[in-house]
Amino acid sequence: MLALYFILLVCVPLAIIMTFTAPRLAITVAVNQPAFLVIRNSNKTLTHHRVITPHQPLDDDELLLRQASKVSPKPPPKLPKKLAFMFLTTTSLPLAPLWELFFNQTSHHKSLYNVYVHADPAQKHKPDFFGNRIIPSSKPAYRHTPTLISAARRLLAHALLDDPSNHMFILLSPSCIPLHSFNFTYKTLASSTKSFIEILNNEPGWHDRWAARGPHAMLPEVPPEEFRIGSQFWTLTRSHARMVVSDVEIWSKFNKPCVRKDTCYPEEHYFPTLLHMRDPQGCVSATLTHVDWSVSDHGHPRTYRPSEVGAKLIQKLRSARLRYGDGGGGTRKDSFLFARKFSPAGINPLMNIARNIILN
Repeated sequence: MLALYFILLVCVPLAIIMTFTAPRLAITVAVNQPAFLVIRNSNKTLTHHRVITPHQPLDDDELLLRQASKVSPKPPPKLPKKLAFMFLTTTSLPLAPLWELFFNQTSHHKSLYNVYVHADPAQKHKPDFFGNRIIPSSKPAYRHTPTLISAARRLLAHALLDDPSNHMFILLSPSCIPLHSFNFTYKTLASSTKSFIEILNNEPGWHDRWAARGPHAMLPEVPPEEFRIGSQFWTLTRSHARMVVSDVEIWSKFNKPCVRKDTCYPEEHYFPTLLHMRDPQGCVSATLTHVDWSVSDHGHPRTYRPSEVGAKLIQKLRSARLRYGDGGGGTRKDSFLFARKFSPAGINPLMNIARNIILN
């Protein structure tokens, strides 16, 4: 009888302790399990691991950007350099047939490029050449908000993680078209050691844009004299792509809601300001995507109608001179490689001149 009391005295408290402590241990183990981030494209699946502890709460974007910030800033020397074409869109790409023709001119080109699409996940997308290249972390992006910057950063991060051979990173809109053959485009960009990004100083209304988040919101990280404006569409080197995904300080100032939407275009400010402050000598301060701002419709540039599409227009866009910002262009004579905005209804006339004019 004495032995029975002894057993109850020892075992019951031990069981109670185990009952209360076991779930806590299980939670700790679960939280400390490696997090898996899967990057998929049409050819392969890459799984990246990162341990998240209770003291390191990360959302999907933070995890993605941290991983991408650790890649090599240079592509492997023995592999061919690749171009990463990144489309930022909400719906399926209306000019997809022209781009497919551009990418598939010869089978040899397929080893020289990758395609990434950031599209609104709430929209339906065709399972075509481009639909299969939508990055899995796509989120809705809205004008007058930092979400357009976030979308471009996600594209850069996916492209950096997906292929170490990606050398130049080209951001394009669904209304963009190529102005030259793939071969001409590749030779121009693969040989470049600099990014092409419009970096403009003292543009009309620049101070209102700087103060769009509040009169002192950008200080002290981005003083007014360092603020720059430029096209949303650019071409970045691998080292600059890595710089963008690694940035926390400047991004923290642009990742704020605006108090004035009429002057809020953060996607036109963040990238030129960041690269101007971090590495201006590594940039050609001009965009390679032609756009006509002589006609403006509620903050949008001219849209070319189907009746305007023809050989004369393509030649005009090719021969236009780039506008160089900070530092000027010097003796440079770069060619526009892309152009916008083209109406979705213009796909038929564009295809009619694609082989003999645009891609010739």
